[in-house]
Amino acid sequence: MEKREDYISWDEYFTGIAMLSGMRSKDPNTQVGACIVDKNNRILSVGYNGFPNGCSDDLFPWAREGDVLDTKYAFVAHSELNAILNYRGGSLEGAKIYVSLFPCNECAKAIIQSGIREVIYDSDKYNNTPTNIAAKKMFEAAGVKCVQYKKSGRKITIEV
Repeated sequence: MEKREDYISWDEYFTGIAMLSGMRSKDPNTQVGACIVDKNNRILSVGYNGFPNGCSDDLFPWAREGDVLDTKYAFVAHSELNAILNYRGGSLEGAKIYVSLFPCNECAKAIIQSGIREVIYDSDKYNNTPTNIAAKKMFEAAGVKCVQYKKSGRKITIEV
């Protein structure tokens, strides 16, 4: 008997984990997930966008518009930052991060500073916005490779 040939690729696997992680987000508008892996394709950490530990998602705002303190933007930690902060194993030097949405400029700083060397992203829906341009400019200057995930068209279903 030979091994099966229809198994998912590493990119499908880690992108799927990033997307699944994003499903943990309670944000009513945008759910983003991240998965950090080492050079041996071992998962180091995952994260999703949400409020910091101890900050109740029932008490802090989810609004997108209004005064800054009445919106989520002053309080939510993005998936990439959460994945970096969730890692307890030491250095992330040389790791890859899979994200469901291209990182913002603030997350780009954390990615670069943590030593992550490659970003594999699914959506780039904020392409050409000022924060997106800033993130790409920093990634390029720091030598962080950015690759858009190429969808295989494969449908992966998980029944829980």
